[in-house]
Amino acid sequence: MLEDKLLILRFKRGDCDALRQIYDKYKCDLLKLAIFLTGNVHQSEDVVQDVFVKLAQSYDRLGVHSNIRNYLITCIINRIRTLRRDHRRHEKKERDQPAIRTSQISRPDQWAVLNEQMHQLSDAMRQLSFEQREVISLRFEAGLPFRQIARIQNRSVNTVEGRYRYGIEKLRSLMNSEVTR
Repeated sequence: MLEDKLLILRFKRGDCDALRQIYDKYKCDLLKLAIFLTGNVHQSEDVVQDVFVKLAQSYDRLGVHSNIRNYLITCIINRIRTLRRDHRRHEKKERDQPAIRTSQISRPDQWAVLNEQMHQLSDAMRQLSFEQREVISLRFEAGLPFRQIARIQNRSVNTVEGRYRYGIEKLRSLMNSEVTR
């Protein structure tokens, strides 16, 4: 936390290396979150890039005492919401590609199993409402508590917990039906 405050201070003073360090520190977590919310790797990469470009442009609005991680997570969510709103407005249909994460897996059979599981999870996540997908992603990927998710979504904690509970139940149901096919 102290490291982040020093990075923010250096960044606000015009140190470009501080921005690079913030990017290096948070890009992977933000990308994972964006992938879980959008289901599209390429769109998620664009979202993360857009957020960091906006951060660089608005360095004067960032407070030294700000929590940079939470600020970036909120920016990612808001950017994805804007894209969804624009998408609905223009009624374009986009094919989501499943999110595949590079890991320690080296054998082809392991890759095949992982790929199939990722397809199933991506398909199941797409069937959830965006609000449920957002809560689940923020809880699992960002590790945020329900109170903080409630502040981000501008909803009550009970509403957020309900979205989480119903989303998890639906995921379990969808994934179990995949297994029994």
